[in-house]
Amino acid sequence: MALSPPPLFLPELWLKENRPERDVTIKPLTMGPKKVKVVTTTTTTTTTTTENERVVFIQAWWRGTLVRRTLLHLALRVRVIQCWWKQQLAILLERKRRVALVLYAQEEWAVVKLQSWVRMWRIRLRFCRLLHAVHIIQAYWRWHSCHTRGLIQGHYDLKENQLNLQLEITLGSQACKVQQCIPFPIKE
Repeated sequence: MALSPPPLFLPELWLKENRPERDVTIKPLTMGPKKVKVVTTTTTTTTTTTENERVVFIQAWWRGTLVRRTLLHLALRVRVIQCWWKQQLAILLERKRRVALVLYAQEEWAVVKLQSWVRMWRIRLRFCRLLHAVHIIQAYWRWHSCHTRGLIQGHYDLKENQLNLQLEITLGSQACKVQQCIPFPIKE
């Protein structure tokens, strides 16, 4: 009959109340060289001792294999968990970097926008001052040119044999009015 190996790790077996009863024939595993007492008086005792030693050796080997296998499985599980956790930390770090980059970009955009508004406001203020100065200069220039140049205003009436002409000429502060009737030569 083939014996199946015990399960790798069952926590309930390690609890005190669920622990199986200890077999008295199985000796605990000891480290170092084995000291065997060989009794030479009877041959049956020597055979039993060698069989017990073989049993203990096989049991110790099997327990060591189970412990190593269990430790290997635990180490692999730990490694899987550690790899997963490192991936999660990398993802979290990448998200934090991305959020920091977005916030930095928003702040930079806000600063640039504010700077452009301030520049626009200063340029507009300067433009308004220059425009006001231009209006003042234009008004003074128009008044001066109007007074230094002459202005001629007038109207005329045309009748059948004469032309009535009325002109008003202003030059600076002086004004001159001219009224004249010009007869047409009539051929008869």
